[in-house]
Amino acid sequence: MSDVGSAGFGPPVVALGGGHGLYASLSALRMVTDRLTAVVTVADDGGSSGRLRRELGVLPPGDLRMALAALCGDDEWGSTWSEVVQHRFRSEGELHGHAVGNLLIVALWELLGDPVAGLDWVGRLLGAHGRVLPMASVPLDIVAEVELDGVISTVRGQVACALTPGRVQAISLVPEDPPARPEAVAAVLEAEWVVFGPGSWFTSVLPHLKVPELAMALYATKAKRLVTLNLAPQPGETDDFSPQQHLEVLRQHAPDLSIDVVLADTGVVDDPDALEKAAAALGARVVMADVAAADGSPRHDPRRLASVLDEIFLQKR
Repeated sequence: MSDVGSAGFGPPVVALGGGHGLYASLSALRMVTDRLTAVVTVADDGGSSGRLRRELGVLPPGDLRMALAALCGDDEWGSTWSEVVQHRFRSEGELHGHAVGNLLIVALWELLGDPVAGLDWVGRLLGAHGRVLPMASVPLDIVAEVELDGVISTVRGQVACALTPGRVQAISLVPEDPPARPEAVAAVLEAEWVVFGPGSWFTSVLPHLKVPELAMALYATKAKRLVTLNLAPQPGETDDFSPQQHLEVLRQHAPDLSIDVVLADTGVVDDPDALEKAAAALGARVVMADVAAADGSPRHDPRRLASVLDEIFLQKR
């Protein structure tokens, strides 16, 4: 595996997603490349992010904050700042539940008037091993079609999509033609690898394909495309989904998108033939490896995942 301390290593990589899934991906990827860009969904409407979004009209900062925290170094500076930005206030007042990093990001946005410049400044403060960009220039709402007992209903908002009973069938965005951040589009076009997932499939991974300029870049880029599959279904979103169903949903939402590699944990694939077939429909080959945490929890182990990604990037797998 590449040496994090070396100057200039690894290919230019763009990781797409949000929340804990993107955090896991970035925690691994920063070990194998120092040319790493996270392109993050901006549809969160819950918790601290939702409150700041509604009160100040800003992009929801929470997923962006988590991505920055994942890129912090393992030294004392990086680990300390990672804890600081992730720290949440506990009180009986209005600060309760707010994450320090969310407030810091929004303060820089207000001072600088530019979301990307603000995130770059936070990244410099944290000593982040990579760059974090919003996928769109405006806050987004996710609208999901949900099937329950044969009846299709529509729900709006990321929290509602995650919590509503039933199975999500499809998603769209409001506004339906949001402007992509040009920096995110440029990063995708200049990348050698684009990584989708892991993460909440309908609310963190697929939304990137619903931002027209970003989707066009994902289709047009000469980068190889890799999908890292989840270790467990997402409650409320992908209950009972098999690994291959995640790929089938991806194909339904982006039928013209070709994928090069699908990475799956050996322990969660019950039907390798079905997974191979679903991957082949996207143009992909399957790499199966032990990338889950050793304690049996549905989390990717950063070092295991980094080792396998490094081998894939170096065409050793």
